[in-house]
Amino acid sequence: MKFIDTLKNVWKITELKDRIVLTLGLLLVYRFGAQVVLPGIDASKLGGLADSTGDGLLGLLNAFTGGAFANASVFALGIMPYISASIVVQLMGIAIPYLQKLQKEGESGRKKINQITRWLTIGICLVQAPGYLASLPTLGIPQDAFLLGTGGMFYFSSIIILVTGTVFAMWLGEKITDKGIGNGISLLIMVGIIAKLPQNFLQEYAARVTQSNGGLIMILIELVIWLLIILGSIMLVMGVRKVAVEYARRTATGGYEKNVFGSRQFLPLKLNASGVMPIIFAQAIMFVPSLIGKSFGSGAVGTWMQTQFSDIFGFWYNVVFAVLIIVFTYFYTAITVPTNKMADDLKRSGGFIPGIRPGSETSEYLDKIMSQITLPGSIFLALIAVFPAIIVKLMDVQAGWALFFGGTSLLIMVGVAIDTMQQVNSYLLNKHYDGLMKTGKNRKAVA
Repeated sequence: MKFIDTLKNVWKITELKDRIVLTLGLLLVYRFGAQVVLPGIDASKLGGLADSTGDGLLGLLNAFTGGAFANASVFALGIMPYISASIVVQLMGIAIPYLQKLQKEGESGRKKINQITRWLTIGICLVQAPGYLASLPTLGIPQDAFLLGTGGMFYFSSIIILVTGTVFAMWLGEKITDKGIGNGISLLIMVGIIAKLPQNFLQEYAARVTQSNGGLIMILIELVIWLLIILGSIMLVMGVRKVAVEYARRTATGGYEKNVFGSRQFLPLKLNASGVMPIIFAQAIMFVPSLIGKSFGSGAVGTWMQTQFSDIFGFWYNVVFAVLIIVFTYFYTAITVPTNKMADDLKRSGGFIPGIRPGSETSEYLDKIMSQITLPGSIFLALIAVFPAIIVKLMDVQAGWALFFGGTSLLIMVGVAIDTMQQVNSYLLNKHYDGLMKTGKNRKAVA
């Protein structure tokens, strides 16, 4: 009943209610667009495309676009070009002084970086769109499905539409972030992933029950394992190492009192500071071994590489995948957690870690702690990433349903759900209502 009362309180806050309604409306627009087929393609003859993107790497890509990839939709490229552009700009910020300068300029610099990211997104789309259109016949769409042929006019109009679709999806995500609730880009990805959940679960249910392959008992066991993996993902996303920090209290004369009278706080260092980025990086790299195998031709080495690294549930694919995730977790954490800046900020604000001298020693201490907690965090992240392959091999789970047992899909759903709930929680607590999350303190309404 308390949860129901909390949901009722959500609708009592006008601003929060308007934000939620706007968010749901824009997400509905995105899902509607994912069903609109490109002009010039017969929608009734897309069965072959759906079959070829049912599993493997293409199945994973199709999941991120919410089925738009398999529908030859106007949103077929999804929001992934924007994600790719954001990653590239973030990495370029390490080496390019101009981007480093923009990062330090606050809001104005952030706007310029966003503009650079948007233009880079369009550039990536202009490369990906022709490749997608050229691959449609090989992915199972018959020639008679192209009502206007596959000439220059079809390519020109379709490229414009695909690029516009991604730009429009990017605009929807930014509007959700600014005017709605939660991170818009992440929500678009999450909604696309969840859209495939009912269908994949029903396929697994049919395989277990109607084909007498374990029955309802196996379905129940799978659901229990799924909930445990979700619980583990939540622990990974929210796990932090608290480093005690003391702040000397400023006196009326402008000096500082003895440290013993200062207030003690904590500096939270996340167990998984890199989020899902190491998995995204690793998956991008995992396309390379298969391409290298093709360059070797039909020899033993080339055939082995194409076979092993085209199966996302294969042994060697997941071994290399796990190692890359651990490596990229250290790499991404190193570039996104500025221990030097954290130490300088602490020193400027009169804060210090007990027993550690401010400045370089504090930076080295924080860097040491990050290295220590990143190791178990990266291993846990790698285990969650390869768990779909484990569940397929051990329990013969359907490929589509197995993707929800770990990897990027599950971590994105968990991370976005937690972030959105925290934003809703902050609105409730600011209005003196009980929050959605256990960490929130109960507050009584004021008159």
